Amino acid sequence: MGNKIRIDKWLWAVRVYKTRTQASDACKGGKIKINGISVKASQMLGENEIVEIKKEGFKITYKSIQLIEKRVSAIIASGCYEDLTPPEDLPQKNDGTIIMNAEFRDRGTGRPTKRDRRDIDKFKDI
Repeated sequence: MGNKIRIDKWLWAVRVYKTRTQASDACKGGKIKINGISVKASQMLGENEIVEIKKEGFKITYKSIQLIEKRVSAIIASGCYEDLTPPEDLPQKNDGTIIMNAEFRDRGTGRPTKRDRRDIDKFKDI
C-alpha cells in the first residue's frame, strides 16, 4: 500500500492483536522490536524488516512482506508476513490446540499481591 506504516497499525491489520490499543500497549511495554530494537507504537515499519513479538509468554518472529493498513481476513493477513519463529519457541500443539502450562496456587493462599504479580511477570518474561 505504501512505503512505510505504523507498527501498531500493521500488527492490528495482520491480526497479531485484536485491537490497535492492545498493539500500542505492547509497544509501550517493550514487547515489540523491529530489527532487534524496541520501538514505540508510532515507529514506521518497512517491507522486509524483522518484527519480534513477545506475546502470552512466547516469542514470535515475523518478517514483514506486505504492508497493509486495513484489517483483513486471517488467510489474506498470513500472506503479509513470513513466520521466522524457531520451532523451540512455538507453543506445543496437539490436534490443533495449544497446550500451555497451567499455573496453580495452593488453596487458601488468596490472590497474588502486586509484588507477587511483578515477580511472576518477570519470571515469565512478559
